[in-house]
Amino acid sequence: MLKIAFSSFYSHPLPAGHRFPMEKYELLPEQLLYEGTVKEENFFAPGMIDERWILNTHTKEYLEKLKTLQLSKSEIRAIGFPLSEVLVKREINILSGSVEAALFAKEYGIAMNIAGGTHHAFTDRGEGFCLLNDIAITANYLTENQLAQKVLVIDLDVHQGNGTAAILGKRQNVFTFSMHGEKNYPHRKEQSHLDYGLPDKTGDQEYLSKLNFCLDQILVQFVPDFILYQCGVDVLESDQLGRLSMSLDGIKQRDKTVLNLAKSLKVPIMCCMGGGYSKRVSQIVDAHAQIFRLAQEIYF
Repeated sequence: MLKIAFSSFYSHPLPAGHRFPMEKYELLPEQLLYEGTVKEENFFAPGMIDERWILNTHTKEYLEKLKTLQLSKSEIRAIGFPLSEVLVKREINILSGSVEAALFAKEYGIAMNIAGGTHHAFTDRGEGFCLLNDIAITANYLTENQLAQKVLVIDLDVHQGNGTAAILGKRQNVFTFSMHGEKNYPHRKEQSHLDYGLPDKTGDQEYLSKLNFCLDQILVQFVPDFILYQCGVDVLESDQLGRLSMSLDGIKQRDKTVLNLAKSLKVPIMCCMGGGYSKRVSQIVDAHAQIFRLAQEIYF
C-alpha cells in the first residue's frame, strides 16, 4: 500500500500576500482523492519525532533558538517565513513525516511525504523556506539505526540542496546528488558528492539526457540500499523562480526515471515534494500529482 505523510500542520496559513504557495499542501491530497489515485487509508498523520534525532543533525543552540523564537531578524529574513511557534511545530511535524515515510518505504518499497524536501537548512541555521533539514535527518536516522547502509540522496529541485550538501557531502555512507539551475539560488553553492548545474531555459530532452548520464555515473561508484528523492517541481517552465523550461510530461518522465531506478535496484525510496512556485496553484498540484500516480502504477 502506498503510504503518504500528511497532516493539518502542513497547510498552516501564512500572512496574506506571502508568495510561498501553502495551498498546494491541502489541494494535492484533495486532487489525489478526487481522481481516485489514493484513498483515505493511504494517508497517515505523522507525530513529533524524538528531539534527539533532530539534534543528531542540527546544533542544540540552533534548535533552542527555534523553539524559543529567539532567531535574529537577519536569521528570520534568510528563512523567508515569519517565525512562530506553530511554524516550528509544523517543520518538526514535516520532518517526522519524512522519517516515518522512510520506515513505510522499508515495508512497501516506496512512501511519500506531501511536504518535506527542506534542503536549504544547515546544521545551525535555516534558509530559503527551510528551518530543519528533513532529508539529512532521515538519512542520519536510517544509517544510525542500521536501517540502511548506503543512502543515495537524489535532489532534483531547481535549487541546489546546499544545506544537505553541507551536512552530508563528506559522508562515506551517503551520496548526495543535486541537479539544479546553475545560475539560480543559492548563489553560493555547497559541494555535494555530485553537482550538475543546468543553464537557464534547459528543456525536457537535455534535462533527461543529463539526468540519465549522472545516474549512470553515480552507480559506477555508489550502489545504494535506500534512496531519498527530493522531487521539486520548480523546474516547470511556468515556475516563477525556476528559470528552466520543462513541461509536465518532462517532469513525469524525470520522476518515472527515478522510480524505475529504485525498483530495478530493489531498494526502498522515500519521496518528498520540494518546491513549486507557478502562479497558478493548479499547475503546481498537477506537476506534483504525477509522481503519486506513477508510484501506484510502478509499485502497486
